[in-house]
Amino acid sequence: MRKSERFSEILDQVGRHGTVDVTALATALGVSGATIRRDLQTLSRNQLLVRTHGGAVSNEAGDEKPTRVKAAMRQLEKRSIGRAAAALVEDGAVVGMTGGTTALELARALAQRRGITVVTNAINIASELVGHPGIRLVLIGGIARSTYELVGPAAEAMLANYHLDIAFIGVDGLTPEEGCTTYDEMEAQTDLAFLRRAHRSVVIADSSKIGRVTFARISLLSGVTDILTDRGAHPDQLAALRRTGVRVTTV
Repeated sequence: MRKSERFSEILDQVGRHGTVDVTALATALGVSGATIRRDLQTLSRNQLLVRTHGGAVSNEAGDEKPTRVKAAMRQLEKRSIGRAAAALVEDGAVVGMTGGTTALELARALAQRRGITVVTNAINIASELVGHPGIRLVLIGGIARSTYELVGPAAEAMLANYHLDIAFIGVDGLTPEEGCTTYDEMEAQTDLAFLRRAHRSVVIADSSKIGRVTFARISLLSGVTDILTDRGAHPDQLAALRRTGVRVTTV
């Protein structure tokens, strides 16, 4: 297992349980305790967790993980989802993209395409795409969140002026009953505006988001045409999502 994969797995464990143990991690990942201790030290220096005697604990004050933590988790799955999402984008399309670490992988997969217009409210996605000659970039303004997204009434008013062929949104929770949810109410309303302006609306979410419900609803699944996720999702959960009528694709 590569170092980046170990980092991702360690952060996943911390995110799920709040704490990790060196011995248990070494056994689960098939490496020595010394390797795990070095990994934890590196992650601690980068403020992704807090080192403790014999392990580490989460450094999160609330439920929503910092963007720097999210970016280090499930990297391979997010990259696969991003590439599969890019394959859905036709030449000449107008593409809406909200923020999120999976959406950032989509932006990287689109960077070398030509003749595409990208409309986004995410500063980091705009930074990834600006200067690429084949991409026409539109950045939606609004109130800046720590997730690098610009949200609120100004963002929604600007979006109302555009038609999107396809929109991709990231979520923090996804269930058949509650649909798409996120942690911030204002972000949820801006995400909904992207969905409403799009001919095709695609949720891009790694499998850890499926079965979870967070604070603010973005949309019921009746407002979504597709879900794109990874193969880590449980088959029963995928079947329940498909029964709502949405197209579900795993990569």
